[in-house]
Amino acid sequence: MDDVAAKERKILVAVDEGEESMHALSWCLTNVISENSKDTLVLLYVKPPRAVFSALDGTGYLFSADIMAAMNKYSNDVAECVVEKAKKMCKDLHDVKVETRIEHGDPRDVICQMTEKLGADVLVMGSHGYGLIKRALLGSVSNHCAQNVKCPVLIVKKPKSTAINN
Repeated sequence: MDDVAAKERKILVAVDEGEESMHALSWCLTNVISENSKDTLVLLYVKPPRAVFSALDGTGYLFSADIMAAMNKYSNDVAECVVEKAKKMCKDLHDVKVETRIEHGDPRDVICQMTEKLGADVLVMGSHGYGLIKRALLGSVSNHCAQNVKCPVLIVKKPKSTAINN
């Protein structure tokens, strides 16, 4: 056990607006990070591609520059807010370094690329628990990452309900 504690690990946690990713981070802080370790925790938020905000709305009208700027600002604010919330959850860590990254692109590709680029020892992410149809349409980010990264992937499922504790 001493060998594990002595090794400096890089733990990448993918965070987003969903409760699932915050639960995964919380679970990671409790179960993966050990006190007095020399771990580095990297909080990664991926902003979705700009294609989500097409310059044309559904009726074919072009959005004005100020509307596009407002949507960009909103996207940046969301990213900052998510990262700040995640950092606050890590405030009690003593010897663990906490780094944050905000990247742009398809989360499936970017999370895989950053896991490789940063040399992560483990990737931690939440599971959104989409149903079969929604997952078929959207694709599972966690499933894609589990198939494509070289390091272990820890997918943390959020309990359905905390009202019943057996």
